[in-house]
Amino acid sequence: MKKKIIIYSLSGMAFIAIIASVGFYYAYTKGYIRMNYPSFEEYPVQGIDVSHHQQRIDWAILDKQAVQFAFIKATEGGNHKDSLFQENWREAIHHNIPVGAYHFFTFCKDGDEQARNYIHYVPKDSIDLPPIIDLEYGGNCHEANRKEDIIAEIAKYFEIIENHYQRKVLIYTTNEFYKNYLVNQFPENPIWIRDIVSKPKLPDGRGWLFWQYTNKGKVKGINTMVDLNAFVGSRKEFEKLIEKEPAVNS
Repeated sequence: MKKKIIIYSLSGMAFIAIIASVGFYYAYTKGYIRMNYPSFEEYPVQGIDVSHHQQRIDWAILDKQAVQFAFIKATEGGNHKDSLFQENWREAIHHNIPVGAYHFFTFCKDGDEQARNYIHYVPKDSIDLPPIIDLEYGGNCHEANRKEDIIAEIAKYFEIIENHYQRKVLIYTTNEFYKNYLVNQFPENPIWIRDIVSKPKLPDGRGWLFWQYTNKGKVKGINTMVDLNAFVGSRKEFEKLIEKEPAVNS
């Protein structure tokens, strides 16, 4: 009898553990819980990054504390344009939200071709935040199709973009890509790092400017989950960043 009771107890505990794990997984995937909750006391300036995946956004009702800036997808590769970029750009500016536009860099296209795609689509006179390059493996071309020297293509892209916008490119990247390609590379370019598990710490000790701390945020006015981000400095430092002054040495 005692053996049966022990077996039943262990089975019950295992069942409860499974239910708890399933419940946690469901809550996490649906955005009800997440791993990072950076406070506004520590990170007073926070914002979002969006693309057509967020569908049409009601910019008028966004929480102005949660959305103090918006990174908006503009282009990808050599010719792709995000279908909602112009609408998102226009609406964000209309509602006085500082904006930055990002380009998803494709590893199988020339850097100069991709730079031209971005320049033709992102207006120079209305950009608040630095031009952004998205460097990550997710959604990119197969390894067999990649350029032999990705860093050289990225450098070409930087040269053209920085000459045009007269600002240093902000690098968005993941921990994996940073470790494999960016350690001790492009030291003058600020970093926007993705880490949805914990507070970022780059392997070469480099600092970061922005932190994408979750991809499962919930914001009124956006019908889907959305990426949430934090700026590392104070509000005063952020205001200095968005001043439209040249940031590239002549």
